[in-house]
Amino acid sequence: MTEPTIIFFGPDGGGERHNKVFIRTLLYSTSDKGQYIQNMFIRLSRGESVQSFNVWIYDDKSLVRGSGLFISKMGIACNHHFLLPNEQTDYPFLAGEYLLEIFIETFESKAHQIFEQSLKLTREQSEEMRLKEAGIYFDWAPNTQTYFSHVDVRSKDEKGMSDLMKVLAGDQK
Repeated sequence: MTEPTIIFFGPDGGGERHNKVFIRTLLYSTSDKGQYIQNMFIRLSRGESVQSFNVWIYDDKSLVRGSGLFISKMGIACNHHFLLPNEQTDYPFLAGEYLLEIFIETFESKAHQIFEQSLKLTREQSEEMRLKEAGIYFDWAPNTQTYFSHVDVRSKDEKGMSDLMKVLAGDQK
């Protein structure tokens, strides 16, 4: 796996207030025959708190629930969305040092870690995310070999469309 160019913590774009972790990366195999990935998940730790985001969805053009992906030597670059398990309704991104770990489960082996990265979320960023229903992007800067973060607020049009979709669906919460 290459260094993710983007790591995102924040609300899922599906109109709900469920938080997710998103990455953009190239997965590749060093084997001539390639590798089958059966599943992927993220473990996010902050202090004593540990949360798995084990619902894997990936895309390049349209979203697909992760249930197997063949990776050749040439690799595949795509977006990976990691959601909370269904019984977990929310995960607040509080200020602190996070350890992001990415795991894959191949057809032939149990889950093993393929990447880890420490990321910092300041109190100001956490508060802005909470108040504005925003997310935080960590953008990889190859020239400095580090991630730079910035909070991204959903546009009013996007939020308005999300609220309209809820009303049309009969969910007027």
